[in-house]
Amino acid sequence: MSQYYETNQTKGNLPDHDLVMRGRRTLEITGVKQVESFDNEEFLLETVMGFLAIKGQNLQMKNLDVDKGIVSIKGKIFDLVYLDDQHGEKAKGFFSKLFR
Repeated sequence: MSQYYETNQTKGNLPDHDLVMRGRRTLEITGVKQVESFDNEEFLLETVMGFLAIKGQNLQMKNLDVDKGIVSIKGKIFDLVYLDDQHGEKAKGFFSKLFR
């Protein structure tokens, strides 16, 4: 198990969730639990703070580190949208249908 998760789990906290965007061309996201779906125009990620939808053009997964919960995306980023945790499975179903 990575030091990232060991440090946060021993404290009883969720892993950190951060977004770092550089020039609307690269996006690094931490605290990713799962990549639900992706293509060259849309990504749907489950993060420790809820579902995150990313829309853009020519999107590509640059890096995926499952152990650390890190995803890097490159391409032209148009939109970042969170769906609150309170919507739960209903939201997941909605976004899964939307991104097919």
